[in-house]
Amino acid sequence: MRAREGMQTLDGMTSAVRRKRPANPFPIQPDATPADQVQLLHDLTADGEAGQRRQARALYWMGWRITHIAEHLGIPRTTLHDWKKADGWDAAKPVERVEGSLEMRMCTLIHKEGKGNGDYKEMDALGRALERLARVHKYERTGRESDLNPTIEKRNAGPKKQPERNHFTSEDVDKITQAFLDSLFNYQKTWWEQIQQRTRAILKSRQIGATWYFAREALIDALQTGRNQIFLSASRAQAHVFRQYIIAFAKEHCDIDLKGDPIVLSNGATLYFLGTSARTAQSYHGNLYFDEFFWVNNFTELWKVASGMAIHKHWRKTLFSTPSSLQHQAYALWSAERINKKRAKKDRIELDLSHSHLAGGFTGEDKIWRQIVTVLDAQRGGCNLFDLDELRFEYSDEEWDNLLMCGFVDDTFAVFPLSTLMRCHADSWDAWSDFKPFTLRPYGSKPVWIGYDPSHTGDSAGLVVLAPPDKPGGKFRVLERMQFKGSDFEGQAEVIRQMTEKYNVAHICIDSTGLGQGVLQIVKKFFPAVKSLQYSVEVKTRLVMKAQSLMRAGRFEFDSGDVDLQRSFLAIKREMTGSGKSVTYAAGRGGETGHADLAWACMNAMDNEPLEAVAVGGVPSRTTLEIFG
Repeated sequence: MRAREGMQTLDGMTSAVRRKRPANPFPIQPDATPADQVQLLHDLTADGEAGQRRQARALYWMGWRITHIAEHLGIPRTTLHDWKKADGWDAAKPVERVEGSLEMRMCTLIHKEGKGNGDYKEMDALGRALERLARVHKYERTGRESDLNPTIEKRNAGPKKQPERNHFTSEDVDKITQAFLDSLFNYQKTWWEQIQQRTRAILKSRQIGATWYFAREALIDALQTGRNQIFLSASRAQAHVFRQYIIAFAKEHCDIDLKGDPIVLSNGATLYFLGTSARTAQSYHGNLYFDEFFWVNNFTELWKVASGMAIHKHWRKTLFSTPSSLQHQAYALWSAERINKKRAKKDRIELDLSHSHLAGGFTGEDKIWRQIVTVLDAQRGGCNLFDLDELRFEYSDEEWDNLLMCGFVDDTFAVFPLSTLMRCHADSWDAWSDFKPFTLRPYGSKPVWIGYDPSHTGDSAGLVVLAPPDKPGGKFRVLERMQFKGSDFEGQAEVIRQMTEKYNVAHICIDSTGLGQGVLQIVKKFFPAVKSLQYSVEVKTRLVMKAQSLMRAGRFEFDSGDVDLQRSFLAIKREMTGSGKSVTYAAGRGGETGHADLAWACMNAMDNEPLEAVAVGGVPSRTTLEIFG
């Protein structure tokens, strides 16, 4: 009895297990005919053992136990365990399991006869799923997101929207404005406070950061107001110093690369960079910044055009410069003589132009805000970049007053008056088509002459690269000039050697007086044909006469922005020799050449052309006399 009951219990458990067995993943359709059922089973296992292995694997991946699979397919359990181990059923990735099931289901539907709409829809869905799995496999090999999602590739293949050029966000504007304000010295803060003045005229010391400041001020104003900004300098090369400062400022604080000339900001403001050759550029309009206005030629005519660019009431004009000569046309604007000429004597205005009156800035009756900023003012305003004791040692009293204390020079009796020097102005970027200053060989293979004035005790050295005329009666042109100090003989000679690699140097002339002899000996090692000059009264007189002759004949040109070269020529004056019997030419204290180094270097190079000759490419011309019998 108990045995019979036990058998009944076992049969019941077996029946229960069978009832809980997972459904066949490849069921025979209920409406299929017996013939269809036989055909479907045959298709699933058409390739014998391989078909059974695939079906067994599919059932296993669906969660069936080995025992149930063995019972369902009629395959021994040991065989299934061998297949499981050999084919790595447990090691298969989820993607592989899904892919295998999709494949089996797709095959089932393909071989089914009498398919309905639901079957075709399912086949379409299975096809899309298989396609997606194929993309997954490709993505695993390449790692490209476009392989996983084709729409990305289509999107990237279309025309791309260009990023907005020269664009500053509101956060960028706030950031760069704060950086600007945080960088100012006290005298520059005064300029910022007076930004709404209709006209500002500033007389300044050298190297106090005026060009640097006004470049930044103009950019901030353009960003905040959208107003155009116009930068006018003696030459276009000098005007582009503003552009360099602006580009560097935007890059440093906002990581924005400003492009274009002119620079057009995304808010519509345009920044123009002009030389004085743009006298007819009356179509420009905006805030005007006029750099070194005391050193431009024909200021009166130029100011008529320039001031017209800012004629509307919402534009501003800013002029700033180091002083030049009392005879310069711009002095009439500074002293209000220009406006007094148009008035009756009783209506003329008088201005106090003293430093004590203008140090803090003052708006005169002519509605021009004026200020004088000396090197001492700059130091008191927080600029700690100067060693005043060193500067007092380097410069003569006259040079100290003119360069650093904003004193004007009276060049009435000068050897090279400013009016003469200004007739030698040229805008090199526009006028000299054969000169490319930013290339490795700026003047190509054409010959140049180099003049060099070595560094003596307490002063600087000067080097000038001079292009000789390439036709009879042609012009000498200053292609490059350099000033440096503190170098020993080897350092000074190395600078000259570098110039011989940059240019096709046909002639070098060095003042070998005193310390110049050491530089001369080193230069001879790499340029044996170097010429030396021993300065004497006669030699200096010859050099000055040659330079004066070239200037009077209109045969000498330099870039209008070479203010340091003009100052150097202005510094040369007539002096009596120690014996009092003759006149010589000198600059600076004690009869030394002082800070006329660039002028003497230039005249050293000019001396290669005889005083009475006209050169053609550096070779003196010869006259041929024919006698007929």
